[in-house]
Amino acid sequence: MSARFVRRLAAAAFVLVAATPLVSHATLPPTVDGQPLPSLAPMLEKVTPAVVNISTKTRVQVRDPFFDDPVFRQFFGLQGSPRSRVEQSLGSGVIVDAAKGYILTNNHVVGGADDITVTLQDGRDFKGKLVGTDPDTDVAVVKIEATGLQALPMADSSTLRVGDFVVAVGDPFGLGQTVTSGIVSALSRSGLGGTGFQNFIQTDASINPGNSGGALVNLRGELVGINTMILSPSGGNVGIGFAIPTNLSGEVMQQLITNGKVNRGNLGVETQDITPRIAKVLGLKDNNGAVVTRVTTGSAADSADIQMGDVIIAIDGKPVRNAQDLRNAEGLMPIGSAVKLTVQRGGATREVTAKLVPEKLATVDGGKLDARLAGVTFSELSQNQRAQGIRGVAVGAVRAGSRAAQGGLQANNIVIGVGNLRVPDLRTLQQLAGVNPRQLVLVVASDDGVRYVEIR
Repeated sequence: MSARFVRRLAAAAFVLVAATPLVSHATLPPTVDGQPLPSLAPMLEKVTPAVVNISTKTRVQVRDPFFDDPVFRQFFGLQGSPRSRVEQSLGSGVIVDAAKGYILTNNHVVGGADDITVTLQDGRDFKGKLVGTDPDTDVAVVKIEATGLQALPMADSSTLRVGDFVVAVGDPFGLGQTVTSGIVSALSRSGLGGTGFQNFIQTDASINPGNSGGALVNLRGELVGINTMILSPSGGNVGIGFAIPTNLSGEVMQQLITNGKVNRGNLGVETQDITPRIAKVLGLKDNNGAVVTRVTTGSAADSADIQMGDVIIAIDGKPVRNAQDLRNAEGLMPIGSAVKLTVQRGGATREVTAKLVPEKLATVDGGKLDARLAGVTFSELSQNQRAQGIRGVAVGAVRAGSRAAQGGLQANNIVIGVGNLRVPDLRTLQQLAGVNPRQLVLVVASDDGVRYVEIR
């Protein structure tokens, strides 16, 4: 907008106010010298019908030391009456395929929900079907059967620049559809906690509770990100919000639609940050990079001759500052991707190419450990889980009706102990085979916290 135009606009506004001091509904003219005033309204008229409200209901089992006691339950006549409560939550979503009814949103909005209701801008409600979720990127896809839908086109988020104008659309605090505007404050944000793989767009467009899963669009009305989280000491917006870029969410969405889950590639290395002491030992000039602490035999890294003590300083030409950078880059690439690694060893720098392959995790049949664990499959934790400092054994599957299922063991639980013994890995659990304690009690961690599971 030119300085001359602004002066004319101010003059026109002054004339209106001066000429009609008693008319309270006076407004700025729609044009000045034939030039229309700038407005986001035309763009938003095409965007807002594609942004939906998502409400969920989740039934949560209520655990209580008294009501869990079978004697107490029998005394009060509560046998066979499970105690639960219903949790409700609100969020947003974006229609990305009008013909098939696909909606892109956050995992933390719909993950684990028993009932999903999608409300369109025109007031219509539809029952949502969960297509798939990916907790590691906080992306989920929901499908509805509806006609007359309007979808948003997805832009190439890699073309975003710091300073580009963006608009956030969602349903904050359940108030109803709300639009806020701002700029791209930063790109490629990571290390924020929560999700496993991060490459966030940072924006000062207001994002508040309920905006999760909503749209971040450019001024052409194209989807550039899915709003997901804020950084705030009070829980309200302070101008620091984050969105998942479409280049990431779009790739995850396609895998969820095709496979129902995300199959990630894996290098087969474990790394750690470089401290000043490690840099001195390895003869490095600075602390940038990720030092390899373990290489899985037969992995992509093993085939590329990566060795313990090597320092990975770049992947596909992009600098690797620390272990988190490498983990993010690795986790955001699909299986089969060929990546170029820049590696330092003994003062020399070289480049190698590795092809990402599926992560192979050792598994064991629970029935071979203890007859009471028949129908349970245990496996090693993934590299991503280990990188987050999690220790234990993953529960892969629990057969319905088995002793373990009756005791409350569930798929995706993590066993961290058996009785009073800690179980940091699958090997330790296997060593307990044949012990056959009279009372088999597993210490289990899940999203609901840590609990004891007794298997009779």
